[in-house]
Amino acid sequence: MIYYELATLDTVVFGAGKAAPGIEKWIAEGRGHLCGAWGTDVGALNRVYLLRSFDEAAEMLAERERALRSDNPFGCVEHLVKLSMDSYRGADFRPHCRSGNLGPIYEFRTYRPKMGALEQLLAAWKEAVPPREEYSPMAVAMYSLDGSLRWTQIWPYGSLAARSEARAKSVAEGKWPPKGGPGLLDPEMTSDIAMPLGFSPLR
Repeated sequence: MIYYELATLDTVVFGAGKAAPGIEKWIAEGRGHLCGAWGTDVGALNRVYLLRSFDEAAEMLAERERALRSDNPFGCVEHLVKLSMDSYRGADFRPHCRSGNLGPIYEFRTYRPKMGALEQLLAAWKEAVPPREEYSPMAVAMYSLDGSLRWTQIWPYGSLAARSEARAKSVAEGKWPPKGGPGLLDPEMTSDIAMPLGFSPLR
């Protein structure tokens, strides 16, 4: 089983770059595997996203507690305004996060599935993602294990123009969205565009 933690660090104005050295050190001293680290460029600004994977839930929770009990969480408290850490499971059809130079543009899309619709949603995306990836890859898809149910996908693109082209063509050619997918979602949706920090494995 693969567990993910998506940590969201909201920083002071222009704080992401200043916070990066401390974050890198914090991650290196902790547990789990760093999948990627990004600073937002479009959407919610002055934000850092950190995605780590864990083989065991206990390992993930130990890292959560390390941050909560620290007087300098993620090594950058002087730059932090708000910190949240959310637990996820990778979708059955994509349990492992992709790696490598897939960007440098990464879109974080989070949806709110309707109550009781998660299994239908997973089945719909399982069928639709392979043909959608003919236009651009998906790094990871995962559903939340705490708080309200969320369905988060991370899509890398070579450029904003490439993103627009892939999305337009996949829709025009009937490969996206997943059949019945929109009907499984509440209207509340968010999308942020982020770029890798210098130490991010996903580039």
